[in-house]
Amino acid sequence: MQMHEVIRKPLITEKNAALQAQGKYAFEVDKRANKNLVKAAVEAGFKVTVTGVNVVTMRGKSKRMGRRLVQTPDWKKAVVTLKAGDKIELFENVQ
Repeated sequence: MQMHEVIRKPLITEKNAALQAQGKYAFEVDKRANKNLVKAAVEAGFKVTVTGVNVVTMRGKSKRMGRRLVQTPDWKKAVVTLKAGDKIELFENVQ
């Protein structure tokens, strides 16, 4: 898996904005990605030092479309902890 395929998009929520004060950033990642791949992708893509990675698989939800119930797909979330003093500029000015 290529490094640019690992990180799908940043997750920008109120909870994740509060985690930024602690040096933690959240991303949606590929379902096949593991902690080592996520760490390598963030370090290569954003030129920062990663000290920890937590990964969780988020279950899809049931949604109603008319009379039908459809299941949204499962996805994987990674919370990356950076070395003190490092920041990802992508998340700046997001409150």
